Amino acid sequence: MLTAAEILERAVSGERRWLARAVTLIEHRRAGAALAKLEVRRRGEPGAPQVIGLTGPPGAGKSTFADRLVTEARAAGKRVAVVAVDPSSPFSGGAILGDRIRMERHTGDDGVYVRSLSSRGHLGGLSTATAEVVDLLDACGFDLIVVETVGVGQSELGVIEVADTAVVVLTPESGDTVQTMKAGLLEIADVFVVNKADRPGADRLARELRRSVELTENTGWRTPVHTASALEKQGIDQVLASATAHMDWCCGEGREAWRRRRGDAQVRLFLDLVAERARRDALSGLGESREAALRSFALSPHAAMEEL
Repeated sequence: MLTAAEILERAVSGERRWLARAVTLIEHRRAGAALAKLEVRRRGEPGAPQVIGLTGPPGAGKSTFADRLVTEARAAGKRVAVVAVDPSSPFSGGAILGDRIRMERHTGDDGVYVRSLSSRGHLGGLSTATAEVVDLLDACGFDLIVVETVGVGQSELGVIEVADTAVVVLTPESGDTVQTMKAGLLEIADVFVVNKADRPGADRLARELRRSVELTENTGWRTPVHTASALEKQGIDQVLASATAHMDWCCGEGREAWRRRRGDAQVRLFLDLVAERARRDALSGLGESREAALRSFALSPHAAMEEL
């Protein structure tokens, strides 16, 4: 039986089947301190790999867009990993593997790794394991990592704490810009994409977004707004060019903004780990008799908490 450290070491050495096992260890919270010993290139400074977060409302075409990004990056000779955070099954807690189904054509390409993670009800649209999986993929030497989130609206904002560049994908049906502002997407977007640009209203939404961006700029990075059609393979190259330009900005005058974002991610991961540990310890400390009393309504949750 290999230890967690040995499994991670084999994964980093390039053995694909051990990479899959290492990700499973992380998902099941069994990687432990071995993760802290990984040589992660972006742990303290921006640079390779670039991590692009794809976020936006459900039905915006994020999965198709991620597929096109992979194709463009592979054409440029880059090794690409995709972390697709899927909705959880309400019964098993596992991921519903919709995104892996859409990316089947990349399964024979050794330069592409696609993995679905279950959101496990995490309100940020990202499972708590996502940041650690990204660190593992970084240590494995991938050039580009795409993190595609569930697409749950306002709670989607956690993507910025994992990604270097947050790409917000909208459609003409996404609603007016006021609703977008309410969802907080104007604040987190590094690049806007109006997908399905062949539909009525795409140009109008793009104009409204550009006007809104002009009113909210305060970081030094001017958020570009693109129209594209992932299905028709149009506009993907411009989006990638803007994402690359944003990475260059992060490595230059935007370095402090990048460090603040990544620092927030470190704090959030710490809090998530503490919360997970506290929940496990609380359930263990509850004991079978008190759990039975809770389930039979003989003990209230508040009283059980006070006893614990």
